[in-house]
Amino acid sequence: MPHSAAERLDRLPILPFHHRLLWLIGAGMFFDSFDIYLAGSVLGELVHNGWSSLPLNARFISATFIGMVIGAASAGWLGDRYGRRFTYQFNLGIFGLASLACAAAPSMSWLIVGRFVAGIGLGAEIVIGYATMLEFIPPVHRGRWAALLSLVTNFGLFFATLISWLVIPAFGWRPMFVIAGLGAFVVLWMRKAMPESPRWLELNGRQQEADAILRGAEAQAASQGITLAVPQSRPQPRPVSLTSAGFIKAAIVGSIMQVVLGIAIYGFVAWVPTFLVQHGISINRSLGQSVLMSFGGPAGAALGWLLSDRIGRRPAIIGASLLAAICGPAFAYAGSQELAVVLGFVMFALIYFMVAIIVAGYVPELFPTSVRMRGNGITSTVGRLATIFVPFGVVALFNAGGVAAVLFGVAVALMLQALLAIGYKVETNGRSLESIAVEEVGAATAGR
Repeated sequence: MPHSAAERLDRLPILPFHHRLLWLIGAGMFFDSFDIYLAGSVLGELVHNGWSSLPLNARFISATFIGMVIGAASAGWLGDRYGRRFTYQFNLGIFGLASLACAAAPSMSWLIVGRFVAGIGLGAEIVIGYATMLEFIPPVHRGRWAALLSLVTNFGLFFATLISWLVIPAFGWRPMFVIAGLGAFVVLWMRKAMPESPRWLELNGRQQEADAILRGAEAQAASQGITLAVPQSRPQPRPVSLTSAGFIKAAIVGSIMQVVLGIAIYGFVAWVPTFLVQHGISINRSLGQSVLMSFGGPAGAALGWLLSDRIGRRPAIIGASLLAAICGPAFAYAGSQELAVVLGFVMFALIYFMVAIIVAGYVPELFPTSVRMRGNGITSTVGRLATIFVPFGVVALFNAGGVAAVLFGVAVALMLQALLAIGYKVETNGRSLESIAVEEVGAATAGR
């Protein structure tokens, strides 16, 4: 019998085909990250020049998350129904247009409205991008390539912080949204030739299209003198219901992890410039220190690239969660600005190491192809719903006990995540997506 798309994909070595996909997907994810993380620096400037206040900043961040909730929820359904490629292009256009509208906002109220619309596209991009990449990569390389995509994505954090430091003091905050919007449209044009996932095509009865994409990749291997192994037949997961026990369990675990990461990112990363301004540090100096800390984002993703396939997803999640739970409160009690920068760098690195392992890899790996985008969308939606309230919690904790109170709250969430990873025994490292799905669903169809 003909071998499945999954079996043919999983026998491939890493080819130019995969590198091209990485850059096509990664470029959109980069500008998604850039657009999300410009908020910290922009909001610090808006408070500094009197255009906004901490409560208005909290509304801005929450409006972003409300949009991202809608985007994540809709992207899951659209991605499984109409394909990964269509959904990816659609959401990129949304946040590109909305970001340009934000640049022209006449008041903070209109800026919040524009940011809500941008959030729809931003939330969808994250759901589709990481999960799509996983469907192309062989199991033995999947953790490293998920982390590599996360590394490309998280350079958006570094460049958002760096460009904010260079641009905002001289030209104000509006050019930041122009850069994000124009970048999104450049990528939209570049991605016209991005292939659809062969796994999704086959599942939806479009075998000829899937075969054409796979033949192209296999021809690349042949042109390099690589003899491909015979595809290994394996049990295929049966059709999955969104109400099945396996799906619900994976969705609960993934959702909790998304919530914890949201608390860590938006309880620390997004608020660093504002915290520094509130402590009397100039906006220019606070942005400069944030740039130094933000190097930790790419460093953490690079660490994920080195370790993900070596130590496994669960040990990585447990170790990073516990270390970050220690590092966060230590940052609050740093006795000098230099020590604060070092601890901030480490905290950034640990957070984005976990993003590379959890968001880019572990969570979408838990779901079968037929419901992968919906499963990933549900976990992302729950995470975004929870983080709508994070800014208000940050303001309340900051007013009650300063930065220390905020970061002790983050530490508690991280310790709970470590306990969850200890208790949930599913390890995805080095396994085909289909074998993971069979374990999670608890039954399989006959092997091919």
